[in-house]
Order: sequence, then structure tokens, then C-alpha cells
Amino acid sequence: MTSTDGCQTCPGAYVLMRRDGVAVLLDITDGRLPAITHWGVDLGALSSEDVAALALSGVRTTDGNPVDVSVRQSMLPQQEAGWLGRPGLSGHRAGGADWSPRFATTSIAVDGRTVPDRTDGPVLGSSVVVKAADRTAGLELELEIELCEGGLLRSRASVTNVASDEYQLDDVVLVYPVPPVVTELFDFAGRWALERVPQRMAFSVGSHVREGRKGRTGPDAATVLHALTPGTSFRDGEAWGVHVGWSGNHTHYAERLWTGEQVLGGGELLLPGEVALASGETYTSPWLYGTYGRGLDECAGRFHTFLRARPNYPSSQRPVTLNVWEAVYFDHDLPTLVELADVAAELGVERYVLDDGWFGSRRDDCSGLGDWTVSADAWPDGLHPLVDHVTALGMQFGLWFEPEMVNLDSDLARRHPEWVMSTGGRIPLQSRHQQVLNLGIAECYTYIRDAIFAILAEYAVSYIKWDHNRDLVDAGTQPGGQPGVHAQTLALYRLIDEIKAAHPGLEIESCSSGGARVDLGILERTDRVWVSDCIDPHDRQHMLLWTGQLLPPELMGSHIASGISHTTGRSHDFGFRAASAIFGHLGIEWDLRQASADERADLAAWIAFYKQWRDLIGTGTVVRVDTDDSQVAKGVVAQDRSSGLFSFASVDRPIVVQRGRVRFPGLDPDRRYRLEPVTIGRPPSGMRAPAWWGGPDSGRVPTWPTSRPSVVVSGLVLERVGLIDPPINPDQALLYMVTAVD
Repeated sequence: MTSTDGCQTCPGAYVLMRRDGVAVLLDITDGRLPAITHWGVDLGALSSEDVAALALSGVRTTDGNPVDVSVRQSMLPQQEAGWLGRPGLSGHRAGGADWSPRFATTSIAVDGRTVPDRTDGPVLGSSVVVKAADRTAGLELELEIELCEGGLLRSRASVTNVASDEYQLDDVVLVYPVPPVVTELFDFAGRWALERVPQRMAFSVGSHVREGRKGRTGPDAATVLHALTPGTSFRDGEAWGVHVGWSGNHTHYAERLWTGEQVLGGGELLLPGEVALASGETYTSPWLYGTYGRGLDECAGRFHTFLRARPNYPSSQRPVTLNVWEAVYFDHDLPTLVELADVAAELGVERYVLDDGWFGSRRDDCSGLGDWTVSADAWPDGLHPLVDHVTALGMQFGLWFEPEMVNLDSDLARRHPEWVMSTGGRIPLQSRHQQVLNLGIAECYTYIRDAIFAILAEYAVSYIKWDHNRDLVDAGTQPGGQPGVHAQTLALYRLIDEIKAAHPGLEIESCSSGGARVDLGILERTDRVWVSDCIDPHDRQHMLLWTGQLLPPELMGSHIASGISHTTGRSHDFGFRAASAIFGHLGIEWDLRQASADERADLAAWIAFYKQWRDLIGTGTVVRVDTDDSQVAKGVVAQDRSSGLFSFASVDRPIVVQRGRVRFPGLDPDRRYRLEPVTIGRPPSGMRAPAWWGGPDSGRVPTWPTSRPSVVVSGLVLERVGLIDPPINPDQALLYMVTAVD
């Protein structure tokens, strides 16, 4: 076979990948780039005839006036092949040459083995590397495609300039096709302190583009962009979704052409001139992840399984954490902080985190950021008295950093104003009284790395809360002002990797004005995320539910708030605050010195309860219950379905009629389970015990903790029929423990 780039013997094959209920069939024949001819439910073992039929069954006949051949949707779409949607690669050389490449495959490897030119039947494997070239354009391409643990698909592209002159790379995106049965799109929006708000819309002709231009993932990021069959819910319907694993500027998009083709895709969003490839240089795109499932729960579960299979994944024994920010803010006083540590240790807290204000002139948020040395004014003896006291109590010690930012009122900014990211000969608009440090400058990177290393060498720090409190505006590199977000993102990754390599036991939390950097790029190297700066339990019920579309509970920082929430001013009783925080990595954000004796007793009981169930929370299957908007209902079920923990939270009054039965999904239909409520503290306000509880409490306010009602019923009844939901007031929650009795 001869192609226009001179390739006489381009290899070709069909490759079938199957894993955990998902199958992906790749058509890499006739020297063309790989195209996905099936991505979805596992179809079992396929014969050569099956594969050929699948490949042909998706080919559209021409109609109207498109090109005179059937357009093929390769994973990196090319205009030369008749694709008139967004091209997979955009770029050019001086004068505009080589802007529409035509790649031909030069080699295929499956699970590390080179595929011969001729194969009998589909090649089986889980990892594919396709190399291709356009000799005329002077470009080489490598595509990596994997079907990972949990049935999660991922791919990335590497583009190399093999010509002698520079190639300006403007855009690289990969796409996955979705079938015509999908008619709806579903992703997320949001803002500071209210991240990951779901939005749903029709999948119409044209493009639905979600660009992130903040230099970080953003509180309004799409997070996972889904295409759904009509009416898809948590448990029913079919869903396909994509996520770009990148912590800088990025794009998610869905595109539907009038000819019927429709794709989900994404990649890094490159600023003008940001990547110019000299001869021999290579650009590698972020991973584009793809998930398929029966309902949104199964889509989410594939991300969870993949993340939990990572090397060095944090233990499910997530340490209960106290963060002192909302207790003391910038008022660092040793006796106060020691007293907080004493109370925390007595209640069962296992990690103590000192937040902002320990360094330089940082007595408020206007100065000192960037001067990473312990403040002699606030800490005349250094941090040793506090660190030693905390660790002597048996707790880990954690410390807050914001390494990518700087106050102009700081020694660092006065010494090195050229390290501030800017362009156009102007300082960018301030945000939170700070600017961005340019880690893409080698000297700046070294200074920050060495400053962090010095603190870690002196103090027993087991945990870093890594903050990032502003968007990147005018983020250029002085003196020329060239855009620097791409280099900044890579430098961030390199910095965290260096720190982790030097301190293997150290855990790092990704915090970015709360939940503005939640993506699988940052989570390749961190151990949890701060879901939001808002820990009002009413809002957190929703944010934890939907952040779970990407992350399992143990990666989500979930803290018990103070009585009056810092960000909303709303007040909630202790039971609702605690019950809302259990389904995550539990922590406390509260001045425990102000807690009453009853509150401390209840808090100790909730901490003990969390420790009893955290293995399940950190390893089990997340299930969510389809209810009306007045309730948030979810649970975690053990992998062997021997137990489960469920939460039914009332977040509003039911409209028109009271709630009826609630269901408990994910259990074994053939087993019998004992179901009993969690009876810590006081019953939820407004509650009346349902008849199925039996005993003297039926129809009355339960008398906890002396009353411990339970019922034994089959998993089939719990999932398919359910039980009457006891009425409770808004902003109250009732938790149930479910345990197999056979």
C-alpha cells in the first residue's frame, strides 16, 4: 500500500481492548490513524467477522454535498480526511505552511509488542502505542491509548517537529465518538465556595465548548463532560464522559456535525505562541480520560477504581484532621494553639494542621507571601514548641504553603520583581492582594523548592496544605512577556514530584481557593483535594455528591464546620454538620475551645464512628439515590456487598407531598441485611419514628441512644422497593448502617 507521504508498507490492525465490563475496538487499518469503532459495553470475544462488521456498521453513506468518501472519525481528527469539525492538531510554520497534516501510521505496538503488517483477527491487549508521520509536513506523531483499571479509557498525543525550522503548535485535542442514541449533555459549572454545580442540556448541532483560561482548573470547570441517553440518572440509562487530566488552561468539548457524527474531546488550551517546537522538540498532551457506564454511578465508579489502583495511593485509614484556620485565622498564639491541640487529641483527632500566618510578615493577607521562613515575631522560638507538643500527643503535624504566589509587599518581591508573572510591561490586576510567581524561571523555581525543603528538614511535617488562591491573569514571563501558563503548570508538577521523592511519606492536599484545582493531573501527585472553602453543610451536601462524579470519598477533604458557617453565615445544629462530613476524608474546622461539653462528647462519638467505617468509605462502591431536589441521598457499599453506610439528607421541604419510600442501591439482592439508624447525639429535628421501626417509639420522637431500632430485610427489597423515609426538617440528615446477617 502506498500513501502520499511515501510509506510503502504501513502496518494495520484491529485492536480489541476489554476490561471490567468495557470494550474498545480500534481500527488502525490502511495506514490511517486509529479510529474507535466501538467504545462501550463489553461485547465479549469478537471474531474477525464480528470486527469487520463492527467497523463497517458505523460507516455513513454520503448524502447531500460532503466529500465523496465516507468520513472516518480518527482519534486525532484530520481535515484532509474530510473532517470539517474541530481538527485534532492545529499549527503552522512561518508563512502558514504545514497547517493541515496528513499522518500515516508507521508502527503499532500492543502491550509493548510490535504488531506485524498482517494479523489474523483482532489483536488483544490493554495498551496501544501508534506511531505516525507526515514527512511532507515534517511532523511525527505518537498516540498512547490505554484501557485502565476499572474500564477507564485514556489517551494522549506526542507531536515532534522533525524538520529544520520551527513549528508553531496551537492546539492538540483528542476525541472519542459517542453513538447517536445520546441526545443530552451533562457537565458542571460553579463559582468560588459553590463548586461543581450540575447542568444539563440538549446535545444539538454545533459545539459545546468549556474552556478554562484561569491557569488552574477553576471552580466552574466542566470536570467531566458527559453525553447521555434520554433520562439517564444515577443508576439507569447510558452515559459516556471525558475528563482532561491537566491543572492549567484546558478545553472540554462536545461536537455534533450535521452529517450525524458526534464526539467528546479535550486537551490543553495553549495561549498564543506558548509552544513553538524547535527541530527535534516534542510536545505531549495531557491524558484525555473517557468513562462509560450504566448510569452516572457506573461512570463515576470507573474513575474511583482507577484512582484507587494507583501506586502509593493513600491508605483508607485516612487520619482525622483538625485545621485551625477558622479557629484562629492569622492570630497565631502558642498557648491558644497548644490548647486546641490538647482538646483535639482528647477527642481522637490524628492530624493537626497549622494554616496561613506562620511565616515572614504574614499577619494578614496583604504581605509576606513568598517569604517562606518562620516569623520571628509570631514564633520567637520557631515552630518547635507547637510541633513538638502536637507530635508528643501522637498526632501528625501539617503546615500550609502557597508556593506559587507572592505579595508585592514581601522581601521576595522587592528582591526579584522580575519573578512576578506579567506581560505588556504592566503588573497584572491584583487578586487577594497577591500576584503569581513564575516557577518557569529556573532561579525562582530553585528558591521556592529550597525554601520548602528547608522547612521540611527542620520540622516533622507530615502533611502540606498546598494552596493556590488566584487565577492567572496576564501570566507572562518577563522581560518579553511571553505567555507562561504551560511552563508554569509543568513546573508545578515537577516541584511536587521533587518534594514527594525527597519525602516519601509526606501527604499533600490540593487546595485552590477551595476546589478550583480538582483534576487527575494534580491528583497524580497529591493525596486529597479541598472540595470548597465553603463548609456550610447544606452546600457541602451537594458539592460532595457531585465532586464524587470524579473522585472517591477518601480523596475529598470533608470537615465538620463551626455552628455558624464562615462563608454563608447560616447556622446548623451539630448533628447535621457531623453527618454531612462523614462521607469524605473527615476533618474539623472549628474552634474546639468554644464547644460545649455535650458537643465535645458528640464529636468524640462521631470521630469514633468515622474510624469504625473509614475502611468502607475508603474502599467501597459509591452509590447515589435518585430523589427529588429536596433530598440528597447516597451511600457506600462494601466491595463484597457485606455492609453499607447510607445518608438521607433533607435540604429543603418536599414540594406538594411528603417523601415516600427511600431505596438502598448496590446491595446483593439475594442476601438479607440488618438496617439500623446511626444514633449519635440527638435525633434529627422534626423526626417521627416510622412504623417499620416498631416498638414504643413508632410515631414519636425517638429516644436515642437508649432506642436502637432495626429491621432485617432482603437486599432486593431494599433496592427495588425501599422503606418509608421518616420525616425530618430541612438541613437534617439520617444515616443508616446496613450489615448482611446471612
